[in-house]
Amino acid sequence: GLIVFLLVGFPVAFSLAALGLFFGVIAIELGYFSVSFLQALPYRVFGIMSNELLLAIPFFTFMGVILERSGLAEDLLDGTGQLFGAVPGGLAYAVIFVGAILGAITGTVAASVIAMGMISLPVMMRYGYDMRIATGVIAASGTITQVIPPSLVLVVLADQLGVSVGDMYLGAIGPSFLQLFLFVLFIAGVAVVRPGKMPPLPPEARTLKGWPLIGKVLWGMVPSIVLIFLVLGTIFMGLATPTEAGAMGAVGAMALAALRRRLTWTLTWDAMDSTMRITAMVMFILIGATVFSLVFQGVNGGKWIEHILSDLPGGRAGFLIFINLFVFFLAFFLDFFEIAFIVVPMLVPVAKALDVNLVWFGVLLCVNMQTSFMHPPFGFALFYLRGIAPKEVKSSDIYWGSIPWIVLQLILVGIVIAWPESVTYWLGGGAEVDPAEVQRKLDNLLSPGLDQPGGGGMPGLPDLNLGEPPKIQ
Repeated sequence: GLIVFLLVGFPVAFSLAALGLFFGVIAIELGYFSVSFLQALPYRVFGIMSNELLLAIPFFTFMGVILERSGLAEDLLDGTGQLFGAVPGGLAYAVIFVGAILGAITGTVAASVIAMGMISLPVMMRYGYDMRIATGVIAASGTITQVIPPSLVLVVLADQLGVSVGDMYLGAIGPSFLQLFLFVLFIAGVAVVRPGKMPPLPPEARTLKGWPLIGKVLWGMVPSIVLIFLVLGTIFMGLATPTEAGAMGAVGAMALAALRRRLTWTLTWDAMDSTMRITAMVMFILIGATVFSLVFQGVNGGKWIEHILSDLPGGRAGFLIFINLFVFFLAFFLDFFEIAFIVVPMLVPVAKALDVNLVWFGVLLCVNMQTSFMHPPFGFALFYLRGIAPKEVKSSDIYWGSIPWIVLQLILVGIVIAWPESVTYWLGGGAEVDPAEVQRKLDNLLSPGLDQPGGGGMPGLPDLNLGEPPKIQ
């Protein structure tokens, strides 16, 4: 039913809610559950509206829109373009590194793709870059934002998986660097094999050298580093929650725009308008998904999914391969919000049953879902780029140019599956704790003698004269 509604083109949020209520009535008539079961719905909606974690979404969105128009991207691209301009592919390297920096600041794809497309695409066209490489590197560098903290995808996935946003951010550090390395390696390979597709800047275009060049680069980098610390540093150091860090980032973005004399009422109003629209869309999708998932769980859909996916050939490896293929193809038709709110809650029980680390699983899904911005027919990064590209840029070049970068993203999915430590290494933490073992030792403490004959203490610990166990009322 959901697929039919989506193919018709009915809004996703209202499709989810309508289907949930419709099949809820059918389930009541068939005796799956009573009317009182749906009394949980208002409490779930209230829980969504009062979830402080989701406040990070409007904060990061507002910050991204402000920075998109504050001149930060122009300064960064200008400085790094001059820095790498003497080598083949220098502008492409600049776009990749600036995309990573903007990703670590804004957390939104639209801001990165639009800013870099408007600034760097005309320059690449002017100096003879192959059109497919130019459009592909811009779109791909914008999607780096999806994996690099403070990505909105990581916030949403953390909420749906029931894990800490800070852990998700830490887990994404390794894949972020790996993706950056793969992108740079690809450009370096093309520069060696086909340097004519990415010529260096001519000497007359490299106007800055020595200290002026260093000063230009620092003018773009230093404020960015300060803003990254405000957002990510405070989270990693435990000084702020993601929501509080997002608020500081929003204020920092406004301060940065004011420093560049671009903070106007028009800019602020446009940023608030965009933030309101995106936030409202996210909340309505989440409420619709809650209606859908409540009824789905009521008819034991969760158990059905768990039984199907738990019995796949290959056990945990088979589950991961199937889910990643499934999510990849879903991303052709759904955006990451819809996948996160509809599909991920169904996968959590299966992942737990198969003893899959949920942080690693979430980062893996995030890496996979970023391809939804790159492949047709609904790749939003391609749409953003098409919207701001000059008319002489063909849509076919934009779509064909995205293919190598999609392959690189899928290679990263394979690396994260084969090398879980790329995620879990950054989490740190103490020794693994087995909850069952903790419960067993607690039971033995309160009921001496269960663990070993004649013994009243925990194995491996000296006997302690604890007296009589406490009476528990």
